[in-house]
Amino acid sequence: MSADALVSIDLFLRGGVCAVLVGVAALLLRDFHRFTAARLGALFAVSAAAYAVVSLPGMHDRLGPWGAPLIALSAGDSLVFWLFARRLFDDGFRLRPWHLALWALVVGTVGFNHFALEPAHSPLAGVIGRFGSAQALAFAGLAAVQTMASWRADLVEPRRRLRVFIVAASGLHMAVSVLAALARGTVEDAPGAGIADAAGMLAIGAAVAWSLLRVGGGEALFGPAEADRQAPATGLELADRPLAAALERAMREDRAYRREALSIGALAHDLGVPEHRLRRVINQGLGYRNFNAFLNGYRIAEAKAALADPAQDDVPILTIALDAGFNSLGPFNRAFKAETGTTPSAYRRGHGSPNFEIGAKAAPAAD
Repeated sequence: MSADALVSIDLFLRGGVCAVLVGVAALLLRDFHRFTAARLGALFAVSAAAYAVVSLPGMHDRLGPWGAPLIALSAGDSLVFWLFARRLFDDGFRLRPWHLALWALVVGTVGFNHFALEPAHSPLAGVIGRFGSAQALAFAGLAAVQTMASWRADLVEPRRRLRVFIVAASGLHMAVSVLAALARGTVEDAPGAGIADAAGMLAIGAAVAWSLLRVGGGEALFGPAEADRQAPATGLELADRPLAAALERAMREDRAYRREALSIGALAHDLGVPEHRLRRVINQGLGYRNFNAFLNGYRIAEAKAALADPAQDDVPILTIALDAGFNSLGPFNRAFKAETGTTPSAYRRGHGSPNFEIGAKAAPAAD
């Protein structure tokens, strides 16, 4: 096949990529604009479309000042993908000012390299170029690892199904593209060299668009809006009510939440039901989106009762945390503050317990 034909195919595929990704962004902003994850997803789609343009063979060298927005968007696409994945799959994740500062640092560094160092043929241009590729690979890998690490605890079925595809497919595509760029310098070395890259982006974009069109409601995938910290329960099916009662007994009477490293699979085995059915009861019947959050609700309730009990004034906070089912003090402090808005020691002081632990397990350590 001639070089001109390869270039034409590449242009056709990348045009399709841009159309699909811009359509995905428009769909997200139209239907799910209330959700931070959807807004980040739209930004990532636009960033990926910019990458499709910037990575066109020969385009990188022809971009003048007018191409600065495209350079900026494409340079930060992996970081935005990481933020999108974190917010989509972790209900407790919140954007912070340092996330924006990190994005600005990455975009500024890559932009300075393109518009200043490369035209001046600076020896630093190659180094910074490889930094841009390495940071993209790092954020893609970080998104994949962090997202799959919490897959088992996810109770939202549409989100569980999308985890593997969106993160694994997009992350793999980013990793392959970046590794290829690191290995041979750039994907623009020969006419048609980016066809496989463009075809992969088009397939992933089309599949993501199709998946989003199948989602019935924003809350099912993106979670409650920022003002609604807890998703409402949709109600139990009649056949699931005995299971809900058995689950309540296991939690309140048997205190199953105290078991170390308790998983939803182990709890389902104890109750004698399939894991997917227990997941449905906890999510749709009780309104929880994450199994660890479900367990922590019982753990924090027990800890609050112990901290407010004058008879347990001398019991170290660490002991209370371990007895409630937490493995260490750090996760307990974070979960407790997220639930109550205060630290365990401040909660104890505010509920009439004036004493502080002393020694290696002193209460100040809980702060």
